Amino acid sequence: QVQLVESGGGLVQAGGSLRLSCAASGRTFSSYTMGWFRQAPGKQREFVARITRGGITNYADSVKGRFTISRDNAKNTVYLQMNSLKPEDTAVYYCAASSQFTSAPAAYAYWGRGTQVTVSS
Repeated sequence: QVQLVESGGGLVQAGGSLRLSCAASGRTFSSYTMGWFRQAPGKQREFVARITRGGITNYADSVKGRFTISRDNAKNTVYLQMNSLKPEDTAVYYCAASSQFTSAPAAYAYWGRGTQVTVSS
């Protein structure tokens, strides 16, 4: 069982930055692939980034070059550094844990409750 709690969301102007954090409980955090997803009003949840237990990262094309995912296994925490934010990045951001190397939301067994990110133009 893994419990996830996101933090760091907020309101920021276009071009600004935010850093999201996701704190995980449980001793097996380091064994999971950790992902960030987002869901805007009226849209489906979409993949943003993932990082394997070994540190391999993948990003959605829409955030590549602007967002960076990282993890600190000693602190049971995964981060999402978001730079050059755009109004279209506005969404609720969720972190999730999977035992598989995948970006498919259905393969992530554990989810946080999300944190709101709003980017004003």
